[in-house]
Amino acid sequence: MKKVEAIIKPFKLDEVKEALSAVGVQGMTVTEVKGFGRTGGKKEVYRGSAYQVDFVPKVKIEIIVKDDMVHQVIEAVAAAAKTGRIGDGKIFVLPVDEVLRIRTGEKGEDAI
Repeated sequence: MKKVEAIIKPFKLDEVKEALSAVGVQGMTVTEVKGFGRTGGKKEVYRGSAYQVDFVPKVKIEIIVKDDMVHQVIEAVAAAAKTGRIGDGKIFVLPVDEVLRIRTGEKGEDAI
């Protein structure tokens, strides 16, 4: 099993959710986060004064999938989240050693 984490632009969330649903993802966790990458944030102007916004609002999606679904999930997220502009985000894939569904006690892939 793998955990796929995607950091994307907030307005792309619905498109990504639909793309993931189309490849068979049944559940995900979504968190509003803030951060910056290579650009270091962005400059904004408020009432004529320029200031630096260090942390840009993003959305983090976390999905646990079987190993054989990882590439489909990555491709779906990448295609749906891409705008072609700076700040489209990143996708991380991490190993998952164990999953336990608390309600039923199911373990491993059965608990996904």
